[in-house]
Amino acid sequence: MALTKQSFGIRYSTLQRYKLILDIYKAHKTPDVPDTVILRKYINPVYPISRTTFYTIQCTAVNKELAELDKIKDQYIN
Repeated sequence: MALTKQSFGIRYSTLQRYKLILDIYKAHKTPDVPDTVILRKYINPVYPISRTTFYTIQCTAVNKELAELDKIKDQYIN
């Protein structure tokens, strides 16, 4: 993974935000509540994102990518 210090920070912050959005989603998701309702009622007031962005977040392997970035984090702190 060839990242500059700046792109590392941007990606790390983005993944942290994705994780927070997914936590809100998981807290309110039940089989009878559609994803769009969760987006409109619970996520959009805090993080105003589009439905397309929401679906992109759901398809992102957030925990896996954060684990990979944590492994190389020491290179960018120094």
